[in-house]
Amino acid sequence: MNSCLRPSRRRPNMEVNPDMATTQTSPEATSTSAATAQTSAQLLVRSLVQQDVKFIFGIPGGKIMPVFDVLNDEGPRLIVCRHEQNAAFMAGAIGRLTGRPGVCLVTGAATATTEGDPMVAIGGSVGRPDALKQTHQSLDAVALMKPVTKYSAEIDSPHSTGEVVANAFRAAVAPRPGAAFIAFPQDVLNARTDRAATPMSQLPPLGAAPSPLIQAAAQKLLNAKRPVILLGLGASEPAATQSIRKLLKHFAMPAVGTFQGAGAISRELLPLFFGRIGLFRNQPGDQLLAKADVVLTIGYDPVEYDPNFWNIAHRGSIIHVDDYPCSIDNYYQPEIELRGSVEDTLTELARALPARNIDLTANLKNIRAEWESLNNPAAVADGALVHPLNFIRNLRILVDDNTIIASDIGSNYIWMGRHFFDFEPRKLLFSNGQQTLGVGIPWAIAASLLNPGKKIVTTVGDGGFLYSSMDLETATRVKADMTVFVFRDGSYNMVRFQQQNLYGRSSGVLFGPTDFVKYAESLGAVGLRVTQPSELAAIMRKGLETPGVVVVDVPIDYSRNVEIGQHILPGAWN
Repeated sequence: MNSCLRPSRRRPNMEVNPDMATTQTSPEATSTSAATAQTSAQLLVRSLVQQDVKFIFGIPGGKIMPVFDVLNDEGPRLIVCRHEQNAAFMAGAIGRLTGRPGVCLVTGAATATTEGDPMVAIGGSVGRPDALKQTHQSLDAVALMKPVTKYSAEIDSPHSTGEVVANAFRAAVAPRPGAAFIAFPQDVLNARTDRAATPMSQLPPLGAAPSPLIQAAAQKLLNAKRPVILLGLGASEPAATQSIRKLLKHFAMPAVGTFQGAGAISRELLPLFFGRIGLFRNQPGDQLLAKADVVLTIGYDPVEYDPNFWNIAHRGSIIHVDDYPCSIDNYYQPEIELRGSVEDTLTELARALPARNIDLTANLKNIRAEWESLNNPAAVADGALVHPLNFIRNLRILVDDNTIIASDIGSNYIWMGRHFFDFEPRKLLFSNGQQTLGVGIPWAIAASLLNPGKKIVTTVGDGGFLYSSMDLETATRVKADMTVFVFRDGSYNMVRFQQQNLYGRSSGVLFGPTDFVKYAESLGAVGLRVTQPSELAAIMRKGLETPGVVVVDVPIDYSRNVEIGQHILPGAWN
């Protein structure tokens, strides 16, 4: 769990409103002794401790300086970052990996809220007497953050600090999880209060969806000729994953997953898996969904892969399973909505269904053959560049199933999302909702803090690398153990190849060369370089076996990217 401090860099006005301790005090707390009183900054930190916060990510500054001073003495552990956006992504990743909250900054908060990652952002602001003045960094931060958070509030009294923090954390973890924001005016930070930190308040657990609806869903699946399971982000929550596996072992059905549903399918269930869907509507999994008469979605949110791409013909009935109400869409209108604990709902659904195996029909065999051919393309002639699938095959061999891999956005994300298969939940991390460039390195740093002694991996394009690579210094300072594989082609290729397909040329996507080895070394990391494909496996192994922060420069061959958009539905782009 984490919080990210979004500070000001203005020198603080250390004067405290002399009336603060009395004018803002409620009737039951009119006598605060100097011996028992604490500042709001102290109460904030103690409230975060009550919420079991282990790390706080941020950058120091004037408006939030009192909090940094308290952290020196009382914790939680402060991770000083080099960029506010990266601080937000670090805490957001911990929110995804632990299920308890994290961070701030508009981009980071939007990503967390869109993608269901619990996070708490704390921002210092000008004192309340200056709130309506055109003074340095004066703005309505609460209103600014409302559109991208689930909860946005200002602590307007030192006595409300604990309760605002508690409510922010509850909002962040309530289904569907997301970001919460707390604005802390400078004059309130320095005021004193005798209130205690509010204890952590757990949300009451949900039970299974109503039994009549579960029975109706079971009957629908029994009567279906071509049922398919679609696994979304919620399916990769560990408890949900176990119930999904039990359901499929009991009542076998073909399954597909979004990029964020990675890890829900175990190795023994691979015969039922027809790959991932997402981004471009041209995968074998799209064909499977197009032929389905019933689609059982588990933990799926339309932001992961728009239903107007996989349900354009409205051929099948939809059964929606999740712990929060679904968003109705022209192309996503569930016939049955099973809202409740995903784990308990699927357990009850399995009990309502008889045991069965499936034999692959001719259609299913054809779809599976196409999926397998995509994962085993014809050999690429030797050259100076590495084919993405060669990298992915080597990585799958070199890491175990419990290795956390954070994939940044870019063409590397397309290849990893479609072809790297993992078999444990929340081990392969993607940004599907906002498709936010630059998440790979901060996510890897966060994962390393949670898993000391375990090598963490991130794959990034050279464009995304330079978005967030300043925090490699942070990674070396906190002694992270992580290997960064940089797919280098000298462009924003995810945009470039689409431009080439649409217009026959590219524009505004090229940039100059960077020596990533020297760059890594300048920040205290180890730099390695692949100079030809024959070196790939050995350099990758060395990069993974070398302790600490390692950056591996991989010259990548993206010449086949246009095929991604044409091999099933030529000319169809979304």
